[in-house]
Amino acid sequence: MKKIVPLVMMAILALAGCQSNETQPAGNTATENGKQQLEKVTVVLDWTPNTNHTGLYVAQENGYFEEQGLDVEIIQPGDAGADQLVASGNAEFVVSYQEGITLARTQNVPIVSIAAVIQHNTSGFASPVDKNINSPKDFEGKVYGGWGSPIEEAVLETLMNTENADVEKLDIVNAGNADFFTMANQGIDFAWIYYGWTGIEASLRGEEINMVYLTDYSEKLDYYTPVLATNEKMISEHPETVKAFVAAASKGYQFAIEHPEDAAKILSKAAPELDAELVLESQKWLADKYQDDAPRWGEQKLEVWKNYADWMSENGVLEGEFNPETAFTNQFLPKEGE
Repeated sequence: MKKIVPLVMMAILALAGCQSNETQPAGNTATENGKQQLEKVTVVLDWTPNTNHTGLYVAQENGYFEEQGLDVEIIQPGDAGADQLVASGNAEFVVSYQEGITLARTQNVPIVSIAAVIQHNTSGFASPVDKNINSPKDFEGKVYGGWGSPIEEAVLETLMNTENADVEKLDIVNAGNADFFTMANQGIDFAWIYYGWTGIEASLRGEEINMVYLTDYSEKLDYYTPVLATNEKMISEHPETVKAFVAAASKGYQFAIEHPEDAAKILSKAAPELDAELVLESQKWLADKYQDDAPRWGEQKLEVWKNYADWMSENGVLEGEFNPETAFTNQFLPKEGE
């Protein structure tokens, strides 16, 4: 599951003005020897394969992409970064997240969210139970392990302010790429995780943890993470391709919602390096989180995009103009009966 970290904007900005013209025309489904010629597109994951991505692997395995005339390659981001590849036009689709897209669009990077993978933010601050961290007030006098981003301190301070706690009494250290379990063994009291992956893993390890969820303390921190995204050029020049991709992905995630065990088997087959038990239990936990209270999977709300951008501005982590109405669209989501 992806690390909770904003975009490294320098790499994106270097690519922002040089979108490739290599994208194939939408609807490229001519026949060759009587067989449909599928349109080749690429979707870049935000991190290594995990249950955030299951719907994509289901759509690939069950032929949903092919039904839509697409030949989809699912790749990992590598050193270039996922959003950078789609911003430059070197990939058509990407698994991204609201915080990164918000930052990118203030710098005129043309990334657009086309579907929310999970309807509500499932991240929070995790700690071993013996640390007795049950609320933001308990962060005082503790050591937080992160990756050195200004957004971390802003989130921590926001939560602590709700209980009149002093962020200056919190020791924030840069733990680099260390995972939660490594940090817990190195004197760090708590870290930021997604319960649907790391929390489930802790449970399977028999390690009890406490969770302080962001959404329990701030409505503005209930943002979309992750999302599926593309670039403005794809939307304007190849809308039928975007619609086809979203239709197949939607069908894939709906399958994962209704059949989590079968979906877990598909993900484990595609990524055999993953712990199959972790995949299964994570998939079962996420099944009702994908759509949650939304009228359909993938639906996004303007207020969610606006609220989070307002929070970023209020906390000094967002500079420049941001128009939430251009950062996302629901236009490609299947309508009822499609």
